[in-house]
Amino acid sequence: MNRIRTIQLGALVLLVALAACAAPTPQIIEKVVEKPVEKIVEKTVVAERTVVVQPTAVPGRDTLVVALARAPSGIDPADHSSREAETVIRNIYDGLVTRDHASGVHMEIAESVKWLDTKTMEIKLRKGVKFHDGSELKADDVIYSFERVFKTNAIEFPQPHTALRKGFLGPFGSADKKDDYTVVVNFTAPWPAGMQMLVHTQIVSKAYVTKVGTKGLIEKPLGTGPFKFVSAKTGFEEVMLERFADYYGGAPTLAPVGKACVSRAVFRVIPENSTRVAALLAGEVDIITEVPAELVGTLQKVPGIQVKTVPGTRPIWMEFNVAQAPFDNPKVRQALNHAVDKDLIIKKVYNGLAKPLAGPLMPANNMADPSLKPYAYDKAKALALLKEAGWAPDASGMLMKDGKPFAFVIDTIDSMRPIAEATATMLRDVGIDASVRVWEYNVVRPKLLARERQAYVGDWGDSTFDPVGHMEAKWHSLVTGSTYGRGNFSGYANKRVDELIKAGETENDPAKRKVLYYEAQKLIYDEAPAIFLILPEAIEAASARVQNWQPASDSRENLHDVCLK
Repeated sequence: MNRIRTIQLGALVLLVALAACAAPTPQIIEKVVEKPVEKIVEKTVVAERTVVVQPTAVPGRDTLVVALARAPSGIDPADHSSREAETVIRNIYDGLVTRDHASGVHMEIAESVKWLDTKTMEIKLRKGVKFHDGSELKADDVIYSFERVFKTNAIEFPQPHTALRKGFLGPFGSADKKDDYTVVVNFTAPWPAGMQMLVHTQIVSKAYVTKVGTKGLIEKPLGTGPFKFVSAKTGFEEVMLERFADYYGGAPTLAPVGKACVSRAVFRVIPENSTRVAALLAGEVDIITEVPAELVGTLQKVPGIQVKTVPGTRPIWMEFNVAQAPFDNPKVRQALNHAVDKDLIIKKVYNGLAKPLAGPLMPANNMADPSLKPYAYDKAKALALLKEAGWAPDASGMLMKDGKPFAFVIDTIDSMRPIAEATATMLRDVGIDASVRVWEYNVVRPKLLARERQAYVGDWGDSTFDPVGHMEAKWHSLVTGSTYGRGNFSGYANKRVDELIKAGETENDPAKRKVLYYEAQKLIYDEAPAIFLILPEAIEAASARVQNWQPASDSRENLHDVCLK
């Protein structure tokens, strides 16, 4: 019997039936059948839903509508922590540099960026770049934006605190104005990841923020990007933008250059997968993010719908609480890596649209060690390692030690439920009583950092394509009050790994950096503080009327380039 009997990403079975004759409005027929389905968590009942729909376009609509799976965490360029937030922000604000659909970095507001020495960066600004109020962006705005991100408690609303984006400025020391269009940035140490990291810092108007404060900036953002802010619903459930007529054109090396193609753009939050798909087919939205992998084949057959995938940048692991038995034993952690068939998960859960992970970095990271290979699925080896750790099966096949069964709870969030349940199924196959519990992320995160959970299935962005911004967050030991270990949910701590991560941040020689990061990856790989699972592809869909659209690996929706027929 297949070890994954039923793995479903949602309670939706989507059947698209196109009528022979076009209907003026979408026809949606829902048949809901309640029935028990064999799932990984016992006593689960799901609903099978059949949706018959005729895709259509809303006549005369010239507003581009994008459906996001989650609301932005904020729209202050200095103070947010989600990709949805960055998507909205980077359509309103431009940075000194930007990124293409992959890992290439291009000049944007900056005319040039060059290192004068290993710790000093000179930035020359384009002339004539305007904020949405008509004022010109100059050196003072860049310096103010850097200081607002980096200085302690520079954000005064809703109470004084340090910007969430501080880590993206690395070892920033100070910034000096050479003239109105030249800024010299002084770092306290070399910063080899500087160009990739600068992509994530956008420029605000010093005069405007000084006048209205952080609260005013959030209520009415003002940037230099291709779109001006119009309005937002409470909680940023919907954000409306309009084309900025005086836009300078954007990065000259990324075509098309010039004003945005569409007159208006709307970001609308639609959390449920099936509802986002239905909204696309009904012509209510033009682009949807996070398309479930099992729906790709179906949507690809629908006339008037385009589906695109791109290598993602959100690797997924199951992290162990390494301070708690039985996960304090590396042999147990290695065994569980061998107990999980990642290829089967990719096939059954992700419809083949993912890659197995070979350690703590995604394959596309510039410093990923290509010699590391994914832990092979090997049930016999897993059981042998568990036996060495003192775990032996009883008559029923349940692993026991000192009269106690090997049992634990895998915590996760709803979007990760399918892979968590698939992993639990495979662990039960070797005699481990693994169950799944679902949380809201903002509720479970502090519990993870407090080491109150046993295991957690989740992801962590690697969108800088460099270990900086990722390794120190995920695999460095937790350092209170710093960016180190802020995503380290396993409690993993290795002094040598900490040293290597720190050294890699400031080593300018690429060859030497690889030596440092390769050693760190090998140590983490061998000590296995997590089951290194998969790297899913990013999947999006759009109506055929959407032109010049391409998903980005870092999940950003760059609407400057997009047109509507």
